[in-house]
Amino acid sequence: MAEKLIVLDRDGVINYDSDNYIKTVDEWIPLPGSMEAIGKLTQAGYKIAVATNQSGISRGYFSIETLNAMHDKMIKLADEHGGKFDFIAYCPHGPDDGCDCRKPLPGLIHQIENTLGLSVRDCYMVGDSLRDLEAGVAAGMKPVLVKTGKGERTLEKGFELENVLVKQDLFELVNDLV
Repeated sequence: MAEKLIVLDRDGVINYDSDNYIKTVDEWIPLPGSMEAIGKLTQAGYKIAVATNQSGISRGYFSIETLNAMHDKMIKLADEHGGKFDFIAYCPHGPDDGCDCRKPLPGLIHQIENTLGLSVRDCYMVGDSLRDLEAGVAAGMKPVLVKTGKGERTLEKGFELENVLVKQDLFELVNDLV
């Protein structure tokens, strides 16, 4: 039996995304239904982790302190809906930094496993981009593409991954799960 763990990408899954990066706490705005979905998952006994590329840090668009403030806002809003994040893993590196944590590599997911002491195998990885899904598949997870954020664009481009569940948004996925 797989753990009741779900791993979520952040931008485009939990909150609105921007091609210009989410750079301030004010720009961090939850997608409709996402906080309710996180509350519902928590109430159903799921552990919830976030795996997010945040290259805006290495690019100098925002600081670690600003990222932490965005995550504090996310945690507070989830809490207002009975939701809880068990761990937030982020990659602060740029695409050319040669790290092992930037998705599509599974480093962030391994951080989640190590921190929570759980296996992600057969758990859901929810993302709006191919790199999110590839990171999940590399770690033995079941990929879920949401059409929010860059999800529609990802679908239009097409991809080779098999057995990808496609949902309108996080809320629809959670309603199907619990």
